[in-house]
Amino acid sequence: MDRALPVWILAALALVVLMGLPLAWLGAMSVSGEGGATLAHYRQVFTDPPLQKALWNTVVLAFWVGLASLALGAPMAWLTARTDLPGRRLIRGLIMASFVTPPFLGAFAWVMLAGPNAGLLNKAWRALTGAGDPLVNIFSMPGLVFVVAIYTFPYVFIMIANTLELIASDLEEAAAILGASRFSVALTVTLPMVLPAIASGFILAVLQALALFGSPAILALPAGFHTITTQIWALFQYPPKVEMAAAFSVPLFLATALLLLVQKQVLGRRGYAAIGGKSGQRRRIALGPWRVPALAGCLAVMACSIFLPYGILAKAAVARAWAQPLTADNLTLANFALTFGHGGTRAAIVNTLELGVMTACVGAALAAVLAYVANRKLVPGHQFLTFLALAPVVVPGVVLAVALFVAYTRPPLMLYGSLAILFVAYLTKEMPVGYSQSDATFKGVHPELEEAGRILGAGRLRVLGEITAPLARSGIIATWCFIFIGVIRELSASIILFTPNTKVISVVIFDLKEEGQFGAIAVLGLFMLAMTFATVVLMQTVLGRDVFGARE
Repeated sequence: MDRALPVWILAALALVVLMGLPLAWLGAMSVSGEGGATLAHYRQVFTDPPLQKALWNTVVLAFWVGLASLALGAPMAWLTARTDLPGRRLIRGLIMASFVTPPFLGAFAWVMLAGPNAGLLNKAWRALTGAGDPLVNIFSMPGLVFVVAIYTFPYVFIMIANTLELIASDLEEAAAILGASRFSVALTVTLPMVLPAIASGFILAVLQALALFGSPAILALPAGFHTITTQIWALFQYPPKVEMAAAFSVPLFLATALLLLVQKQVLGRRGYAAIGGKSGQRRRIALGPWRVPALAGCLAVMACSIFLPYGILAKAAVARAWAQPLTADNLTLANFALTFGHGGTRAAIVNTLELGVMTACVGAALAAVLAYVANRKLVPGHQFLTFLALAPVVVPGVVLAVALFVAYTRPPLMLYGSLAILFVAYLTKEMPVGYSQSDATFKGVHPELEEAGRILGAGRLRVLGEITAPLARSGIIATWCFIFIGVIRELSASIILFTPNTKVISVVIFDLKEEGQFGAIAVLGLFMLAMTFATVVLMQTVLGRDVFGARE
């Protein structure tokens, strides 16, 4: 008997409990009633007008975010991957910055930029034109779509850009030689090859919009409308309606699962996208006089997601009054002293770092062991392990929080009120990212190297520690960093599971918004961004490669 077998089985059982227990309790709570099982909660979800409106608002938001993300991400992916656009590496770096920026932080920034009364863009518009009405009102459905899209389009960009870089230029050049115009080549040759990536990117953008809590809470609630995630959060306000929240969570869970199934089917038919193979040549298309306008368009998008939001956060962090001009009299460092001098804020920072490091360490180790077991087929039912490890990706953060609340506020595991429940939430939520990275890593480590060690008498665990782990080092480090970044920027699960003693940075920022403390929000937001970017830089330095796998 393999002495390592108990280790593999223990890891598998941990995954089953981590994923299966909360979802089982969620399903049970959604049909529970005083007289036994009932569908009354579901009936109310689909017949109550406010809840129906929240469902419809979510559909509208997700659809338009998907289209807007395609409109932004697809052209930028083509420009950076297939043309001689100047500053391609700069554009990719800025898109990565947009990718790791928490959407709720971007929403806060756009409140300061485009709020109907005090927003700086609207104040500048009134000063220039003398108009009484604002230029834009960010507290609206179009405003919400805009803000969510500028932080969601990187998903589309990554999918399409990575696919375009696998496609050789031979077919496109052959079509051009036969007399096809550049537009015809793009429409009849390039587009069909990247169509699965386009469809998959659209689905990913829709999924992100469905699952977001922070941006709708900041922009939709002041505008007087709910989405599913904010409605679930509202059901947890006093007095909490846990059964209704559970019943409202299940349709969102099923919708995300269905969309991911569709995406898997789409990606399953995308093999033809790599015609020409990796060895094929990829010649960049000359943009000619369109180089400068194309670069200007890309920078305009990045201004909306990076330059303007980061600029207003930096200004608010050092200003006594963020809405006033930044004169010498308006400069101050009091926001930093107030923010970091407050005991609650310091506790939230410690909680966030503690949870981030602990979740990243445990998550990277567990993901690595599970990916190794599944890749090497060490236990029966290893395919089921892969399914469970990736399953949390279909569970939006708010739904996961409801499930964990239901599961861990009762015996035998009473975790609510401690950091442990947030740790379980983050570990579960980040498992798909960690597992996917680890799975790709172990697929690149040939089993023959391990078999040589086994032949020489080493046990499986020793082989894993002395041969496989060193070879997989860079992939495991990447897993750690991805999980850490995910924990730092998480809000949707935290907002339901926190208590006064277990607040994290994202929850403190959300609370400060309710108090109108924009200076403190800016300071904490910049601190969060600094931690995130430091992790990304560390990852790129240690691994020696771009997160997006950019080629020049």
